[in-house]
Amino acid sequence: MTNFTLSKKQTQVIDSIFNWYRESKGKYITLGGFAGTGKSTILGFVSKKLHKENEGIKIAFCSYTGKASRVLERKLKDVSALFPSDYIGTIHRLIYRPIVDKRDEIIGWEKVPTSDFKYALIVIDEASMVTEDIWNDLLSFDIPILAVGDHGQLPPINSKFNLMGKPDLKLEEIYRQEADNPIIKVSEIARKKGKIPFEIFGKNIKKIHKEDENTQEILGDIFESFDENTMVLCGYNTSRIKLNKGIRALHFDKDIPQVGDRVICLKNNRNENIYNGMMGSILEISKEKIHGFSYYETEISLDYEDYTFWGKISINQFNSPTLVDLKMKDINYFDFGYALTVHKAQGSQARRVVVFEERFSKMDDESFSRWLYTAITRAEKELIIVA
Repeated sequence: MTNFTLSKKQTQVIDSIFNWYRESKGKYITLGGFAGTGKSTILGFVSKKLHKENEGIKIAFCSYTGKASRVLERKLKDVSALFPSDYIGTIHRLIYRPIVDKRDEIIGWEKVPTSDFKYALIVIDEASMVTEDIWNDLLSFDIPILAVGDHGQLPPINSKFNLMGKPDLKLEEIYRQEADNPIIKVSEIARKKGKIPFEIFGKNIKKIHKEDENTQEILGDIFESFDENTMVLCGYNTSRIKLNKGIRALHFDKDIPQVGDRVICLKNNRNENIYNGMMGSILEISKEKIHGFSYYETEISLDYEDYTFWGKISINQFNSPTLVDLKMKDINYFDFGYALTVHKAQGSQARRVVVFEERFSKMDDESFSRWLYTAITRAEKELIIVA
């Protein structure tokens, strides 16, 4: 444990987690922590201590998105806290398994039988992303669950269910190893003051005026070099569509989806094992028609997943601000994934993030502060806020 330098509050949180684990089998506990408060450090400490005290224990570390699970995997490996017997990956891959036909083709997904589930503890990272139906499936295994997330972020959209609404344990003091991180400093300003000044906070971390003569050149360079390590965020769906069109115009000569296009899933389909917010790239696409209805037949490589999606997706959904064709059977919903609303970006991070600061007229100060904080904490190394 010598690699860990714990504050008094962190030590108290760890003690509370172990007291809960030893005394409350089958229940759950929630831990909320702001960015930079050492949540990953605590998970590393918990993992090491559990493995030391319980030989052969199996822990399942999971997140809602593939990207979040990869980030968690890296952090646990950095402190030698991920063991060969542990699981690390998405919640979906942990608790659901494919249903295959006689030709060994996947025709649906089902929950893993409780008798086949051999883990002693489930640890969920980015727990604010978990939906109520998936949470109920997790609880059905009747084993302890430690749900960890950031209670400073936006609550789930269009849902009253929020695991991080009132966490049992809280971390709110910035971990001293993160105190000099400029992105953490900017996130603190957003959380505490609800407004970011026009300023340079560090290398490639700044807020700039959209009218400045250099801004268009800066954005042009970022959009031209757009890749999977770049995230462009905004508030309005109309802005998202406009940005998607602008970025694509630098890379594609047609305004319809092409092989290589970045896309995002907009609606869950558990039978296909695709979920709202999943990102990917188009591998194959063709326009098809059946019973007078046109659609795209596509193969999409899903980020951080070991399977591809193959199926029908809506033609009309691309560049639409709302979901369309909802009455059509066996249709799925994707849109271009170059620019995202902040709500859609929850649970994901990118090395380079551009935030177009937009405030809805109905947003109160607290809601806007959470929106801004959530947007800022998507950035890992570079952050540009445009207003």
